[in-house]
Amino acid sequence: MRLPGLVIFDCDGTLVDSERIANEVFADLITAEGLPTSFAECVERYMGRSASSCVARIERELGRPLRTELLGLRAARVDQRLAEELTAVPGMRAALTALAGARVAVCVASSSTPREIAFRLRHTDLAGFFGDAIFSATMVANGKPAPDVFLHAAKEMGFRPQDCVVIEDSVAGVRAGRSAGMRVIGFADLMAPDALLAAGAHQVVRDADELPALLGV
Repeated sequence: MRLPGLVIFDCDGTLVDSERIANEVFADLITAEGLPTSFAECVERYMGRSASSCVARIERELGRPLRTELLGLRAARVDQRLAEELTAVPGMRAALTALAGARVAVCVASSSTPREIAFRLRHTDLAGFFGDAIFSATMVANGKPAPDVFLHAAKEMGFRPQDCVVIEDSVAGVRAGRSAGMRVIGFADLMAPDALLAAGAHQVVRDADELPALLGV
């Protein structure tokens, strides 16, 4: 199998084990805002999407503007829990080490803000694999499932879309990668493998240990 030129990683739920915490917090806050939302519903509706698109959907379903600083509250509560609980996804450090040994370029392209991405990577000791190669949906016009952040990352890193592979754990992220014209590997943690395949993932893995072989390393 030909090595990819660039592997683009989503952050939350793919590199770091943060999605469970983030969705627990967000579901509670949305419910308190007046829109009853379970953990499973939060994962299905909002996981992998930009903050602005989440707010737009919540306000649309509420039929009114938010009454609280929902995103600020989410960031503060998630950061507090992540500082105590966050770890790297099992096996991801070994996968990144294998890619580095094969001299495959890597970057992060996430719906989180640059501050949030940097915090997660530093806290889990993964920052050294990426350096400044970090891209956020806040840098582009449209968040996932639009392809903007992946196309921006590829352009900034100097690669054509067809030479890139995206690693994503959300339906929105998989759709974004496919829309960008990239090969997409779904990482099935909270999302069911069938949901990622239905969204367009070329392959799906449940374990980071499976990634090097799929990437030809």
